[in-house]
This record gives sequence, C-alpha cells and structure tokens, in this order.
Amino acid sequence: MIYRVGADLVVVLHLLFVLYVVAGALFCLKWPRAWLVHLPAAVWGVLVELNQWICPLTTAEQGLRKLANQSGYSGSFVDHYLVPILYPPGLTARTQIALGVVVVLVNLLLYGLVILKRRPAKNQ
Repeated sequence: MIYRVGADLVVVLHLLFVLYVVAGALFCLKWPRAWLVHLPAAVWGVLVELNQWICPLTTAEQGLRKLANQSGYSGSFVDHYLVPILYPPGLTARTQIALGVVVVLVNLLLYGLVILKRRPAKNQ
C-alpha cells in the first residue's frame, strides 16, 4: 500500500512540476529572484520534451508501481497522463517537440510580462 501511495504522490509532484515549468515565471511577479529556481526547471522541462527523454519522476513512479504489484506503463508521464487530456491518443515526436516549443513561448511571454511589470514607471 505504501508503494502505491508513493507512486500516486510522485504523480501529483510530477504534475505540479509540469505546471511550474509552464507557468512558474508568474512567481517572479511576487518574488523577483524566483527565476533562479524556475529557469533551470523550465530548461530541464523543455530539454526533456525536445529530446524525448524519460523524466526521472516517471521512472520513480513506475518503479513504485511495480513494487506495489501494479502494472507500470511504457512511455513518458506526458504521454500517459497529460496527452490523453490535451491531445488525441498517439504522442508523436512532432507533438512532443510542439509541446516543448509551446513551453518556451509561454515562458517568453510570461517573462516579458514580468519584465514589464517590474520596470519602473516613467514620470513625465
């Protein structure tokens, strides 16, 4: 039972990490130095998608599922949990690259917003 709960917690952590990779730049609006943590996380997330790597959190979850005598799954976390929600079945390399590009574009947009909000107002 403990392994199943652990695997489920890894899934929740993984989903939170994915959300942080996509939109974590928004934390910079409140905490200007948040980029020091977010930017490496975002780079990692993009590299995983663009290179079609398997995230270590996926490996951890699958290992815990096997220890709990549950069947694991093949492929990545994105393929197993997120793609069925966002896209039709069948993650392709092209789709993964598109996801990586979307993450980059969203982060560029959000960091642009952060820079604009942090810029001192001009008094004229």
